[in-house]
Amino acid sequence: MLKTRITEMLGIEYPIIQGAMLYLSKAELVSAVSNAGGLGTLSSPTFPTKEEFRQEVLKTKRLTDKPFSVNLAFLPALREIPNDDYVEVMIEEGVKVAETVGPIRKSLVEKLHDAGIIHIHKVTSSRHTLAAEKLGVDAVTVEGFECAGHPGMDNVTSLIVIQRAVEQVKIPVIAAGGFGDGKGLVAALALGAEGVLMGTRFFNTKECPAHQNIKDWCLKAEETDTVMALHSLRDPVRYMKTKLAEKVLVMEDRGAGPEELIAVASGLKYRESMEKGDLNIGLCSIGQYVGLVHDIPSVKELIERIMNEAEESLSRLNSMR
Repeated sequence: MLKTRITEMLGIEYPIIQGAMLYLSKAELVSAVSNAGGLGTLSSPTFPTKEEFRQEVLKTKRLTDKPFSVNLAFLPALREIPNDDYVEVMIEEGVKVAETVGPIRKSLVEKLHDAGIIHIHKVTSSRHTLAAEKLGVDAVTVEGFECAGHPGMDNVTSLIVIQRAVEQVKIPVIAAGGFGDGKGLVAALALGAEGVLMGTRFFNTKECPAHQNIKDWCLKAEETDTVMALHSLRDPVRYMKTKLAEKVLVMEDRGAGPEELIAVASGLKYRESMEKGDLNIGLCSIGQYVGLVHDIPSVKELIERIMNEAEESLSRLNSMR
């Protein structure tokens, strides 16, 4: 076992957190991660109404008696995201951990704390890390340039941005962007982080509801098979390198406006891609770690492998002393 401030704060066995994935981080995946000793994270924007979200929280609680987190996204979207409703459900149903991403207010931090909810905020830069600590969050997840999703505008790799965060703040730091195995976990701890958040690696597990065609693409992909798009919206996203993603880059080069770009990058089209297994219906986010994905294990098998590999890595390092 590896005991850190994160494992003790969250009441989990291993310092491994599952990244929230839109339309994929549902009860089955979340509970599998928590049952295996990590922290599963439910994606609240997946559920359009308060009651649909409540039912998924209740389903997760039926499937696990271990802690799990709920992701709250304060990011631009085509539809209004009812975060106030989600928070209300979290409080009413006794959710213990919240992960937020995007601009947040101190009033939200205070509301979560008043309800006894541990608050982790996800950031992509050292300046945002400091701002989050000043707001009073309990921990920060720091994402490097390698990550899937929204890596920010600075283009700084995990190796640098994680160390900068550890230098600057006293609260625990969780490393994200390029992590998915035991060697990476040990590296993150060596940088001063106290846990890792993994999205791409959990995407490629049996419990993840993504279509098998998409998972098969990942097995063949290399670390160079991703692209960064939507820089013109100042909210770049790392996507699978597909014909559709390359089309978006061409659109940006010719000066396409926000409405035209957002229509192509719609989350509903992404959901259709995940359900039908067609990569050219919607843009699909994936991290550079995809180049290290070679199989599709169960969540339990994956976490056991990560911890065994971490122990082997630590033993190898100790033998060099």
